Amino acid sequence: MALYEHVFLARQDMSAQQVDALVEQYKGVLEANGGKVGRVENWGLKSLTYRINKNRKAHYALMDIDAPAAAVHEMERQMRINEDVLRYMTVAVEKHEEGPSAMMQKRDRDDRPRRDGDDRGPRREGGFGDRGPRPDRGPREGGFERRPREDRA
Repeated sequence: MALYEHVFLARQDMSAQQVDALVEQYKGVLEANGGKVGRVENWGLKSLTYRINKNRKAHYALMDIDAPAAAVHEMERQMRINEDVLRYMTVAVEKHEEGPSAMMQKRDRDDRPRRDGDDRGPRREGGFGDRGPRPDRGPREGGFERRPREDRA
């Protein structure tokens, strides 16, 4: 049997219990077709980058699957029919990761660069840049020189 990681997005107006029921439903489909589901992670309600079917947020769920391809195809077929599932993606993997996924790991806020100016280095002198004065370049392209207009002097 092949190993897969499967992520799906469920509608935002569903409760967490309804999302768990969806996971159990698809877990049953896989087990009925000779597969096993390992780790299941519920990533919670997250904002979408763009709207999908008028939804701005979605419940994300991850499943580690050890199943034949036919079982995965049947689960995906049922997800296409279900109106509560907005998107899904199944990826074949060599082996399943141990421990929590990258989405579930607690990010340490001290690892990110600070925005108060300490990590940016010294400030430049002289305003907007350190290029200095522009050298005289002579006439501009097109043969026009930049000089003040006589009617405004």
